[in-house]
Amino acid sequence: MRKLALLAGISALAMVAFAQGDHVPAYNTAPPKAGEVKPILPADQRVGELFKYPYQIRAYELAAKIPGVLNQLPCYCYCERIGHKSLHTCYESDHGAHCAICMKEVFYAYEQTKMGKTPAQVRAGIIKGDWKSIDLDEAAKPD
Repeated sequence: MRKLALLAGISALAMVAFAQGDHVPAYNTAPPKAGEVKPILPADQRVGELFKYPYQIRAYELAAKIPGVLNQLPCYCYCERIGHKSLHTCYESDHGAHCAICMKEVFYAYEQTKMGKTPAQVRAGIIKGDWKSIDLDEAAKPD
């Protein structure tokens, strides 16, 4: 009985520790200064099992076109808990390739940026949840 209570307590604590909050995740209010962030994962490293779907490759292509915007956007997979500072951080490694939230946000950000929206306006849409309606297969189609 004691083990069961301990296990239940640990499980509850873990759920609280890893729960996604209702706060706005980390982002920056300006584009990065030179050398302040790592570059978007280079194309020659976007290979293998994590990059087998067109939307994964396209997400990184678009991220590379708007890195300054991505630096000013939060990421709602709450990857700040693993040290990410903005949506840009997700695309410095292969993290973005296996996270639908990261990919939907980058497709949304690119689309809105192309329409002339400022990073602050794009951020407001992301905070509002407008990225959730993005269909990855549709978004992966070339411009």
